[in-house]
Amino acid sequence: MKTIGNVLWFLLAGIWLALGYAIAAFVMTILVVTAPFGIASWRLATYVIWPFGKTVVKSPRAGAASTLGNILWFFLAGLWIALGHIVSGLLLCLTVIGIPFGIVAFRLSVLALAPLGKEVVRSG
Repeated sequence: MKTIGNVLWFLLAGIWLALGYAIAAFVMTILVVTAPFGIASWRLATYVIWPFGKTVVKSPRAGAASTLGNILWFFLAGLWIALGHIVSGLLLCLTVIGIPFGIVAFRLSVLALAPLGKEVVRSG
């Protein structure tokens, strides 16, 4: 069932949202100072493209640096990527079949605002 959900997600929204993360990662990596944000953005792109069967948990190594990084991330890319998730979620919710995928898009918008200090792990 996870595979069917992932394939549908990929076709309906995953590829476009992952492309947004990839563009942010590319820009952030080119600017050497923001390279750690680029790495985080690549990690999120791989999660957003195939999210079912995975979950996000707080990293035990997260600290004050993650909080400061999340503040910078919010202004540099997080707000814009979260808006992309929200627009995708609204469009997906226009159909009955798309509602579960829209809910996933809304949930991912929260992650897009502050991704640092979190890890993607396989769920049960």
